[in-house]
Amino acid sequence: MPPGGSMKELNNTKERVIVAGVSHLQPDFEYTMEELASLVEANNMEVADTIKQKADSVSAKTYFGSGKVTEIKEIANADDVKTIVLNDELTPSQIRNLEKETKLSFMDRTELILQVFSNRAHTKQAKLQVEIAKLQYQLPRIHPSGNPLDQQSASGGLANRGAGETKLELDRRVIRKRITYLKDQLKTVDKTINVQSRKRTNTTMPLVSLVGYTNAGKSTTMNGLLNFNKEDSDDRKVFEKDMLFATLDTSVRKIDLEDNTSFLLSDTVGFVSKLPHNLIESFKTTLKEAKDADLLVQVIDVSDEHWRNMLEVTEKTLKEVGVKDKPMIYAFNKADLKPDQVFPSIEGDNIYYSALDKKSIDTLVDLIKKKLYANFKMTNLLIPYDKQKVAEKVLRNSQIIKKEFLNEGSSITANLSPDELNEYSEFIKE
Repeated sequence: MPPGGSMKELNNTKERVIVAGVSHLQPDFEYTMEELASLVEANNMEVADTIKQKADSVSAKTYFGSGKVTEIKEIANADDVKTIVLNDELTPSQIRNLEKETKLSFMDRTELILQVFSNRAHTKQAKLQVEIAKLQYQLPRIHPSGNPLDQQSASGGLANRGAGETKLELDRRVIRKRITYLKDQLKTVDKTINVQSRKRTNTTMPLVSLVGYTNAGKSTTMNGLLNFNKEDSDDRKVFEKDMLFATLDTSVRKIDLEDNTSFLLSDTVGFVSKLPHNLIESFKTTLKEAKDADLLVQVIDVSDEHWRNMLEVTEKTLKEVGVKDKPMIYAFNKADLKPDQVFPSIEGDNIYYSALDKKSIDTLVDLIKKKLYANFKMTNLLIPYDKQKVAEKVLRNSQIIKKEFLNEGSSITANLSPDELNEYSEFIKE
């Protein structure tokens, strides 16, 4: 890669880049280009210019046609820009050919997304997942030639963008060995997380999972719901920021409501169009909370003109990771930014609301309770004292309305799920 073409990590100086793409009859091209610009900003870079080309298909050699390649070089030189960010994933040879012809640095959409994810990963699990995906992306792109574009010691380039490796040029054997090691580490971490997940699923407390496009307002919604806790503190809240992929890490919190009902709430990683396949594979375990959920709440930014595209991408990605046939609430957030939209309002399984509005959150909670507890039944149990382990389990895991200790045993009034009704059937007091 040429000098000055390195991808800068988060710092105070923003690198100026040009975003560019080829429209080959796809209907969502303009939307994906806008999203590409947002991804650039999320990576602490600044869009200096945008270049588009219409074509029936992309060039197998250079992605763009030869005339457009020349134009890109001229515009970049005029703007004093060294890096071009592309709207698609390119082949290694396309990147090399572009860099050879222009003496510029090219970064495709996949590499950009991987870099954004890398900067947002905080937990050990997320860091391992991202590093594996980055190395799998990098593996076919190692080019051990004498070409100075591939061996710049100070330029950064792809070698310097490697996932935690200090060598400028990693051979395939070293990368494969590293991937194998990281996958073993990830299995160990996943086992620990699965044990924690099983402990949760051993309770009868229902799990609600927030899913949706990145920056739709999932974390803000979660924090609004956390305010329902009778004893809550700011350290229980999740990080929220108006930025793509502000957080990658799944958070699980317990929500205790005033009527003694409780449920677990998880906030999952957001989605984006053209999410790299390797990243989807890596994050399957992170999305396990959604797979195990009793109810999904899909948060949608209804103020965004492309919300239908976002909804479609979210549902497509959920299917890819094995999340399907789940009860779902469609939560249309940021309704306050739509002048003609009444909020909060419920239409079937849809709610129009603002995550910053308490009345909206109240209404969302009512809809969640209605969906979660539709098949629950208020039941009186009488559990003999020689079966106190059963009583302890009920008190620990179920929604308790009332409890008292009688001569015959523990009298408990609880809101029970169908599974609980079956499990405690011998103790039901008519």
